[in-house]
Amino acid sequence: MRVAYISYDRFPSPKGAATHIAAFAGALAEQFGEIDLYTVSAAAPGEPPLLAELPGVRHVPLAATGPNLIERVLCFRAQLQAALTGRHYDVIHVRSIYEGLPIALNKQQWCRRLVVEVNGLPSIELKYHYPDVADDLELTRKLRWQEQRLLESADLVLTVSDVNAAHLVSRGVSPERIRVIPNGVDCELFAYSPPRRWPVDQVTMLYSGTMSPWQGVAQAIESVALCRRDFPAELHLVGESRPRQRKELERACFDWGVTDAVHFHGPVSQSELVDLHHAADVVLAPLRPNDRNRKQGCCPLKVLEAMASGTPLIASDLEVVRLLARHGQEALLVRPRGGKPIKDAVLKLQSDPHLAPQLSAAARRRAKQHFSWQLAQARLLAAYEELA
Repeated sequence: MRVAYISYDRFPSPKGAATHIAAFAGALAEQFGEIDLYTVSAAAPGEPPLLAELPGVRHVPLAATGPNLIERVLCFRAQLQAALTGRHYDVIHVRSIYEGLPIALNKQQWCRRLVVEVNGLPSIELKYHYPDVADDLELTRKLRWQEQRLLESADLVLTVSDVNAAHLVSRGVSPERIRVIPNGVDCELFAYSPPRRWPVDQVTMLYSGTMSPWQGVAQAIESVALCRRDFPAELHLVGESRPRQRKELERACFDWGVTDAVHFHGPVSQSELVDLHHAADVVLAPLRPNDRNRKQGCCPLKVLEAMASGTPLIASDLEVVRLLARHGQEALLVRPRGGKPIKDAVLKLQSDPHLAPQLSAAARRRAKQHFSWQLAQARLLAAYEELA
């Protein structure tokens, strides 16, 4: 089977999307001998395009340049069309309208079967990346039209949680065409380390991921400020942020008086992220109760990585989190509003020295049993077998 995996994402990169792409592309290559992977280039000029760590994957990095998102997408699509000219695949696998719409509109020209992976929908997510378009109803209508065309053309739709699947069904996708494959975690890379014995002298909290508003980073900053009223605490923020996002978060640190207690790390390698997990006393996943997390759904890698590493997890009590970790068993799930519920959970860990080890051990077991990348890859290949 000739397969092309196409994604409008930088690859390789430290982001969760790149981890997902590597896991799926590697599994497809192992199953079918060789696949073509088309992504936005993350390499510096002159660097080799092939990825030695993904045997059987022919990586074709493409440019996506321009002063705004539209220009960058059009640039990528032009590069992609040139790269695909003269090729025809049994399956093309895409992740969004940005790369997928031209394939969907000319499906017979490019492939026999189209697999669409839905991790997020621009009609819901774009306003969080670009707040100025939040009230642009015409843009939202156009995005939804493009999403519908892509979904209607798909022979198979993959998504990461039952919440996502329910939303896709509400958009008219037949349940028979949907397969739910949760994200995974590399349990060897995120090796287990038991937590420090509570209470601790200073609570070190960790947030990793993008700094987008739906992630609740502002609530994490508020929580460290509230904690510091009663005991020493610090917060490490790890991940990519746009200049506007970084400025807003720095202003929140100033307003709460915790500039010296909040440390911005920027993107780091996965091995560095593992070290930060093991150096932390608690990992935060303070997802906001908005349409991105409640209506569309997600499968947050930060939750799975904390579970695998053994660092106690405090996360928002939302359905997308409850599908991964259960309150009082693998994590402490808190009301997703403000920093006080997070502080209360930290106080609970402080007051019960047995709680952190119990959560840690149970979370590691659940991650290994239900959310390894090996299991996600097996589900992916089973879906492809059904498609064939």
